[in-house]
Parts: sequence; C-alpha cells; structure tokens
Amino acid sequence: MSAHNAGRAAGPHRESVRLRLPATSANLGPGFDALGLAMNFHLHVTAALDATPSLNVTGRDAAKIQNADDNLVLATFREVLEDNRKSVPVLAMHVHNEIPLGMGCGSSAAALVAGVALANHFGELGWNAQRVLAEASRREGHPDNVAACVLGGFTASAMRDGEVHAITLQPPKPWQLLLVLPDASLSTEAARALLPETYLRQDAVANVQNVALLTAAFATGDEFLLRRAMQDRMHQPYRQLACPLLPKLLPLAGSGALLGTALSGAGPSVLLVVDCAAERQSVEALVLQALQDTQENVELLWTQIAEAAQLG
Repeated sequence: MSAHNAGRAAGPHRESVRLRLPATSANLGPGFDALGLAMNFHLHVTAALDATPSLNVTGRDAAKIQNADDNLVLATFREVLEDNRKSVPVLAMHVHNEIPLGMGCGSSAAALVAGVALANHFGELGWNAQRVLAEASRREGHPDNVAACVLGGFTASAMRDGEVHAITLQPPKPWQLLLVLPDASLSTEAARALLPETYLRQDAVANVQNVALLTAAFATGDEFLLRRAMQDRMHQPYRQLACPLLPKLLPLAGSGALLGTALSGAGPSVLLVVDCAAERQSVEALVLQALQDTQENVELLWTQIAEAAQLG
C-alpha cells in the first residue's frame, strides 16, 4: 500500500476522536533514515471538545507526558492549527502510552502524528493520510519513523523538498520482534552528533547493497537474506560507545533463531528479529548470557509487526 493511495485521515467534524499510533523502529541496520518497522505497542489518544482543558495520562512514562505545557501532542496540535490560521479549540484529552521514551522506539514520531491528526480532525483541514505523514515528517526532520507509524508494516520512505514518498508491505512470515531496552535513554540529537560528516565509498556501497537485500528479505520472507542484510557501516559503528548493548548483541545475529540484530532507531535499545517458531525462553537466555558481563539492567519486550495507525 503506497502512502499516495492511503485513505482519508479524518472524516467530517466530530466532537471527539480516538487515535492509535504504533511504536516504530527505524534504520533496521543499513536503512539509515529510510527504513522503518511498526511495532505492536501503541500511543493511544482520546480527545473531545470541552469547556475546560484537561490532560489525563496513564501508562508508561506517564509522569513525563503529563505536563500540558511540555506535551508534544498538544504542542503539535496547536502549532498545526495556528500555521493553518485555524482557531485552537479546548480539548479534554486522555493519553495511554505504551511506548518507552528516548529508547529508539519512535515515541516522538507517534506524538507528532497524533498532534497532526488531532489538528486535522478538529480543524477540519481535510487532509488525507499522505498529508498527515508529510506534515509530521517535516516536523520530525526525516520520514522513517513517521512513515512506519502512519502506514504500519515494513516501510521504505524518502523526503524531497518537503514531499514524502513512502510505501509499506507486510512480510509474509510473522517474525517475532524482541526489544532489549537499557535503563538509560539517549536523545536522537546526542546520537546524531556521534556520526561523521563523510563516509568512505565502500561503506556507502555496502549499505546500499544491504538495504536492497533487506527490503527483498522483508518482502519475500527470505530468512537467508535477512541474516546477512542487517549489517550496517554508516551509523551503528559510531554509536556503539553510547549504546553499550549493541556490541554485545550484534554477534548473535544469524545464530539459531535470531535472524537479525540492529540498533533500534538511534538507540540505545537493540532490536532482534526472531524466527516465528522460536521458543521465547531460550532466546531470552541467549540474550542474557551475552549481556552477563555488563552492568546494565535490561528489559526484554516481545512484540510483532503492527498494522497502520488509527487516525480518526
């Protein structure tokens, strides 16, 4: 399903709306700022017109999201309406969050998409999903997480002169996903500051080749390709010092039921793609054994590839 053919993001004006935005993992190894994957845990937002503004937050990191003056969903909602010369209505909003903040799981992309979708709905902007995607991508600065959040599945995307081109596919095999999350978060800005300004030609060529193979692997369910295609030379080698789980877990890629390993987004979490028939307990034991010499306390979060966002 191409973003160009996506249905309308919101219907006629209603007094309330319910949104569901999936978590996402971007890059997937070699696909820096181009590839993304929707994951089956979500940011849920319910909003309604009201005489008195309110924000009620439950779920993961609720205390960090609760401040209405520093809430990315509400800030984006207001900015989009003001940019389009629309009045900003008063909302009573409930947020239930399942996405870890600052862990490379697309929390900011989900919040931006939610804010744009709310503005589209209550401002009666009439935007389709492609326009919502483009607006949120412009605010994020790159489309990889946003495309996966809006479209679901495995996505490839690019942004040129403010226009986003994106496509999604659902892999034919229901591979399991395992996220390994450390205690400490890492901002995208800090992670980007670790990257070099230029790359060697052989490193760029290797990544282009791996992106082609990785896309083919997700399209066909080819596990042989997947085991070899998640290798990266453009961002993971430079982020290892700030993401200490990565060098410990990268060697597991391609062994047994572990089909691929990559930094999740900018990190610090690590994403493992696991055979659909694998026994979770044995995979967890393998992961914990690889991390036994570290001082990190980790959380293991199992999930699977998610469907598209519910935008209204």
